[in-house]
Amino acid sequence: MSTSLRAIARLFSGVLALALAPAGWAQQPSPTPPQKIAPADAPAEIEDWAVHAQSTFVVQYHPRFHSAYQGPNSMSPQNQARETFDMTVYAGARPWQGAELWVNPEVDQGFGLSTTLGAAGFPSGEAYKVGAADPYPRIPRVFLRQTINVGGNTETVEPGLNQLGGSQTADRVIITVGKFSVVDVFDTNSYAHDPRSDFLNWSIIDAGTFDYAADAWGFSYGASAEWYQDWWTVRAGLFNLSKIPNSKALDTRVFDQYQLVEEFEERHELLGHPGKLKLLGFLSHARMGEYAEATAIALQTGTPADIAAVRNRHNRGGVSLNLEQQITEEIGVFGRAGWNQGRFEAYEFTDINKSLSLGVSVKGKGWDRPDDTVGLAIALNDASSAAKRFLAAGGLGILVGDGKLLRSGPEGVLEADYNFALTSFARLTFDYQFINNPAYNRDRGPVSVFGLRAHAEF
Repeated sequence: MSTSLRAIARLFSGVLALALAPAGWAQQPSPTPPQKIAPADAPAEIEDWAVHAQSTFVVQYHPRFHSAYQGPNSMSPQNQARETFDMTVYAGARPWQGAELWVNPEVDQGFGLSTTLGAAGFPSGEAYKVGAADPYPRIPRVFLRQTINVGGNTETVEPGLNQLGGSQTADRVIITVGKFSVVDVFDTNSYAHDPRSDFLNWSIIDAGTFDYAADAWGFSYGASAEWYQDWWTVRAGLFNLSKIPNSKALDTRVFDQYQLVEEFEERHELLGHPGKLKLLGFLSHARMGEYAEATAIALQTGTPADIAAVRNRHNRGGVSLNLEQQITEEIGVFGRAGWNQGRFEAYEFTDINKSLSLGVSVKGKGWDRPDDTVGLAIALNDASSAAKRFLAAGGLGILVGDGKLLRSGPEGVLEADYNFALTSFARLTFDYQFINNPAYNRDRGPVSVFGLRAHAEF
């Protein structure tokens, strides 16, 4: 049986098992959402411990597409299908008042299309930069979160993944320390942030320019502090970068290679509907290469540009805006815009120096499917002129590098999905993505990516 047929068969066997499973499980929020809160009309029941779980299976397929040439980091122009699977346990306990200790053991398996290469806005947020044919265990998160109430109305905190049920005040300070993902805390968005429940494309679920500290799976050691007050929140964090860009091992030496992140969030109402606007900035201090220097050496020697040969200590920063706005109880819109310094190589996330994404999310109440969701989003990604000259000289980035770049252009992404509620705890999503100028290359593509996602939370 071909890889494509095996992947599709595995998906539908998983969906069938979910559909036939006993009903009655309470649906839980995604692993890294903003806290679910509600006004406390009665004293909240405080959870001392909890265990939850999730499982997600994604299969993606693209047919053959035009490619004038290709290189080491190119998406294969041949038709292909790839699948990923993960299963996570969320075990939490309350060691003392206001504190939560969480451990998330996980099993992963599978590969992204072309081993997660070939597009700066990669089409699956469930595909890591490493892959394996056989399932393998790891522990992506081990962290302690302390909530300090400082006043205001008391709110009920709903139980969920990495969140114990209880109560908190509107004005509060939250401190998180341990191993977790930077985007667990920063750049969150209610409509586009979780590849297990909403969109899949990297440059839609996060700001494409937010080169956040992470190992090859997207996690780091660090600490963050959040101060909630009235209509605003301020966040700050300090995190370890990888030892070398885009690698499995984190540099755990104190203040050797690190990233500072700050975010300001304002909350508002527009015609009686809630919204948020966030301004985020980051600064990375690490050994990274300068595009122009690597390109100059390549032109002198006639060899492909090698960014690793020119790495030295530099600072690299960026900023982004993040908007979410409810229009009606069934319709929400969102958008992100970002920029980062294009002089030095991308360090952890993806090869994007300028990005813009916009989208809409619609619940299915209008067609008697209130638990279903339809999403539509676009993203426009671009690289700096220095990065494009580097790619033209044969350089390789984190995800892109076609061996040469004769005609460059911005990379455009369109994503549409339908998220279908099978049961109270299981969902099936049909996803389509159209990628124009993948890896900023006008001589490749466009690429159509068809996807199916089966997801369950307990």
